[in-house]
Amino acid sequence: MYTYFFVLAALLYATCAFLPSRHRLAISAGIAAGWLLHGGALWADMIAPGTLRIGFAIMLSATLWISVAAYWLENRNFSLDGLRILVLPSAAVAVVLPVLFPGSVVPLDGKTALFPWHVAIAILAYSSLTIAAFHAVLMALQESRLHTPPDASKSGWLALALDRLPALLTMEKLLFRMIGFGFGLLTLTVLSGVVFSEELFGKAFKWDHKTIFTMLSWVLFGALLAGRVWRGWRGKTALRFTLTGFATLLLAYVGSRFVLEVVLHRGLA
Repeated sequence: MYTYFFVLAALLYATCAFLPSRHRLAISAGIAAGWLLHGGALWADMIAPGTLRIGFAIMLSATLWISVAAYWLENRNFSLDGLRILVLPSAAVAVVLPVLFPGSVVPLDGKTALFPWHVAIAILAYSSLTIAAFHAVLMALQESRLHTPPDASKSGWLALALDRLPALLTMEKLLFRMIGFGFGLLTLTVLSGVVFSEELFGKAFKWDHKTIFTMLSWVLFGALLAGRVWRGWRGKTALRFTLTGFATLLLAYVGSRFVLEVVLHRGLA
């Protein structure tokens, strides 16, 4: 049954992504309905008595589920209609991925109660930094548009969406607020993984590719926040750090799990 919920949520996301912005109430209601269907299907798919289903598709789907919620809430305070055309199509794809790539079932027997919390915090960290990456892409497009010749066409749907965005300085403040929140969650993820590695995963902490990419992403986002405070980093420097840090974080779990599950056809290690 939850497969139909995934598909229906994807259709709602896709429809809301391309509805004209004047249908603000319909878009908001459609996103909310899709989000509820998406969340219910994820819960039914991931969680069963004594087990937890984990995989790259489920992590990506859960990440976009929270990202949609973050967009929906932020859009009520600021006009971020341009973000809709980035977040919702991505969510429409991600929501159906668990149907195609179900991942692996992890028995919770013998695992500490910290394990589900570690997974939940990691998903929240991914989600916060995912919406920050979408935000950075939107800022790059917005900045590029400022340098567009006056006689260039301004009638495209993307151009109209960009015109409705807040000023770049406001967008930048929002970006760093998202990054700061995401960095805090990522720090908790790293600390719980390091300190409770043997208790969480049944093996001692080791420097594998997932750990290296996660730590590298943590360093990049930490350096960006420090540079913002002490050196006043902003503009293109902030966007480059944000997108590089996000790409590195994406490789840490989603990328590595994709290779294991899809390319190598291996279950959860």
